[in-house]
Amino acid sequence: MRDSSSCSSFFSHFCSSALRAKPLSNSSDVVRINSGEGLVRRLGPFDLILLGIGASIGAGIFVVTGTVARDAGPGVTISFMLAGASCVLNALCYAELASRFPAVVGGAYLYTYTAFNELTAFLVFTQMMLDYHIGAASIARSLASYIINILELIPFLKNSIPNWVGHGGKEIFGFVSINLLAPVLLVLLTLILCRGVGESSLVNTIMTTTKIVIVLVVIIVGAFETDGSNWSPFAPNGFKSMLTGATVAFFAYVGFDAVANSAEESKRPQRDLPIGIIGSLLVCMALYIGVCLVITGMVPYNFLGEDAPLAEAFKSKGLHFVSVLISVGAVSGLTTTLLVGLYVQSRLYLGLGRDGLLPTIFARVHPTRHTPIQSQIWVGFIACILAGMLNVHLLSHVLSVGSLAGYSVVAACVITLRWKNNIGSQISATSMSHRLEGIICITVIACCGFTAGILFRYTVSPFAYIFLVVPITFAILATAALRFRQEQMDPTGFSCPWVPMVPALCIFVNIFLFAQLHYEAWVRFIVLSIVAIGVYAFYGQHHADPTVEREVVTYHKAPEDEAL
Repeated sequence: MRDSSSCSSFFSHFCSSALRAKPLSNSSDVVRINSGEGLVRRLGPFDLILLGIGASIGAGIFVVTGTVARDAGPGVTISFMLAGASCVLNALCYAELASRFPAVVGGAYLYTYTAFNELTAFLVFTQMMLDYHIGAASIARSLASYIINILELIPFLKNSIPNWVGHGGKEIFGFVSINLLAPVLLVLLTLILCRGVGESSLVNTIMTTTKIVIVLVVIIVGAFETDGSNWSPFAPNGFKSMLTGATVAFFAYVGFDAVANSAEESKRPQRDLPIGIIGSLLVCMALYIGVCLVITGMVPYNFLGEDAPLAEAFKSKGLHFVSVLISVGAVSGLTTTLLVGLYVQSRLYLGLGRDGLLPTIFARVHPTRHTPIQSQIWVGFIACILAGMLNVHLLSHVLSVGSLAGYSVVAACVITLRWKNNIGSQISATSMSHRLEGIICITVIACCGFTAGILFRYTVSPFAYIFLVVPITFAILATAALRFRQEQMDPTGFSCPWVPMVPALCIFVNIFLFAQLHYEAWVRFIVLSIVAIGVYAFYGQHHADPTVEREVVTYHKAPEDEAL
């Protein structure tokens, strides 16, 4: 009898904890934390744009563009345009929320905590964090391999460096592969991030500027080597190949959310964060499209290489010096992507540590460096273990599921936080009814996106595509219900246009892409969600309380001579 009562009490406490939300504060001057000092505001709009570019453009611009072009042909340009347009929609949602929550770190986790509930926020964190951890380890190993390739250009080092130093040693048990250089690089970048946001921003600025200059040189030089006949036929495998290519290209843009996680270190977050998010994405789109046009114009799409298509294209034209530049650009790109990735992870851990969902050690900020050193060291440690011991490339096909899920929830947050009376001490029965109706409509849109994605993925006959009309129609009806049934309020700061249509389209497209992922990614999503619920049940719900009054810490403003 006592056990039954205990289980009932545990379940009741779990439900009440899981459904609580963080109160929305309009203050952008203070932040409530557990302990330690605040982060320092040093990042202006230019720094934030470079931060977004550094997170988005890595070696992928020299590889992914060619990989997609092998299937889509010159239509790869349309693939990257479609993917970029989809990311712009997501970026508009991020920009509104980043402007609305300018005071604290947390990104998608924070938005979900406020718009929905504690458990959903924790699930978003765990899904996105696994993507970040595996992605950082994978990038570190790729960076180590590129550096070894450059070192082997020196005659006496050629073919004399063991594989286990940088390329990865012989696999043991199918997944253990020793790499010595990758952890060393991660330690160096972690030390830079621990030094302070000024130092890490300087490194990112130098490396990202180098990368952009090299890409521009590649585009300009390559433009004089193009042959218009290589662009015909423009879509040799039809529109479906271009749309499938867009699902791959989508992940080449992922990274603009890093800007949203720099809220506490932005000089004027309400103005600068939207500029950084949208500005970095537009620059990335222009660079990707330029590279796509050059690579397909220089070499027939069916002759592009697999591993380094852009470098091989320039070698085929006798421009070997450009191929060397491409290797340098790849190193710069991977370095900035890795640096920003580690930066974002530490800020997410900082946010959860402050809220009590993780141990308070993650909430500490160094009093003079103004960086979350404990969180940063933990992030670097995890990345070192994964990069130094495992062949993380085997896990690459389970990546991106967390990002797509997180982006979808962010879009849903925009819709939810626009509803009147959503935030406040008194919530009427009518308001709660409208909120429930809205959440049902959002769920319907997500289910329709997944259904459409499955139909598109597994449909063989062109005639069967007519069935796509059904989920699309239901999604449109659910969006119309959101538009006409829900009262809305206009936010302060940046405003995402055409709400709820734009966020609803984001959800539909993101979940459509979710359906295109390998089935193992779906399994990973389900298993990790179950694990996260277990962690929350036995730790998070007992330590987190979003309503507890904590120490108020005023931000350290940027020096007057550094202000914009």
